[in-house]
Amino acid sequence: MSSEKKPKIMPTPNGPYLVKDLENFANQKGPIETKKTLALCRCGGSANKPFCDGTHVSIEFSSAKLEGRVEDQRENYAGKRITIHDNRGICAHAGRCTDGLAAVFRLNEEPWIHPDAASADEIIATIQQCPSGALSYSVEDVEHRDRDGKPTIFVVPNGPYVVSGGPNLGDTTRAEGASKEHFAMCRCGGSKNKPFCDGTHWHIEFKDDRN
Repeated sequence: MSSEKKPKIMPTPNGPYLVKDLENFANQKGPIETKKTLALCRCGGSANKPFCDGTHVSIEFSSAKLEGRVEDQRENYAGKRITIHDNRGICAHAGRCTDGLAAVFRLNEEPWIHPDAASADEIIATIQQCPSGALSYSVEDVEHRDRDGKPTIFVVPNGPYVVSGGPNLGDTTRAEGASKEHFAMCRCGGSKNKPFCDGTHWHIEFKDDRN
């Protein structure tokens, strides 16, 4: 594949994600074989996950965004050494921030981010683990949001597709400040913010024993 040709992800209306020209596809067990075009399940019902088997038709899956989703709004938390940017509207609730650096990212507090509670290096290392792109940071007024790497889709156990390396995502409106390089896409079918993951897989106890 040409280095200039990136994979493309197309969320089809009420149907699967059509993924073209992807070379790096994996789950917790290792690489998954790819072909020119992949149809990936996003209704949560396929018996052949992560691939689509047409179940979306029989369960009348809707790919529409739903009322009650978290507002698309980016907040800035300025500290002495670093400013943290956050958009809760695209958070996948993976917990990398609150579990990884609880001094800065504090559950059930308002404000929930405290940018001076750890070193800038610790904060940067934590933000770089964010799979959804909800978090980014600025140092000396320069924003750092994207990362280097080959276009990849990873199937998270009982969770979303974590996309990195900047595959092209078609027919999709991005949230304020959202990364085009890495993002998390719903595969349980329950997100209110489709095609992006909003953590609903946790609440509905989505299971995928094969991946």
